[in-house]
Amino acid sequence: MKIAKTVGALALAVALTAPAAASAQTRSPLQVVVYNMKKAVGTIRVAVCTIQTFLKDCPYEGTAPATMPTTTVTVNNLPPGTYAAQVFQDVNDNHKVDRSPLGIPKEGVGFSNDAPIRLAPPKFKDAAFEHGDEPQTIQIQLRYFSIPLP
Repeated sequence: MKIAKTVGALALAVALTAPAAASAQTRSPLQVVVYNMKKAVGTIRVAVCTIQTFLKDCPYEGTAPATMPTTTVTVNNLPPGTYAAQVFQDVNDNHKVDRSPLGIPKEGVGFSNDAPIRLAPPKFKDAAFEHGDEPQTIQIQLRYFSIPLP
């Protein structure tokens, strides 16, 4: 009888931890193909954000040297969910978007779904996409607003 209880308790423990182990294994890569660069200079930086982190410090990131005509950046281990990606070409590798005195980006920037950038960054809902448990590829176009690249 003790063995049956022990086996039953062990089976219950395995059943309760199996979903957590399975969800940890469902993380998959997101490849972001960035296009419309003016020059192959600096680094392409991609941040993948939740609604809470959009336009802030995002939890998932990837980088690659800028190449022409496209640069592919891989963000590894992305769990399934709803995200928005933001990208910029860090021409001088200072890890931030350089801006004019008016706040206009001096470097190429873009968002998933090629969400429109008008007088302000897009809203999360315009850039949002679903990421599942399979590898995925999206494309983002860089846009330039003011000062040309050196």
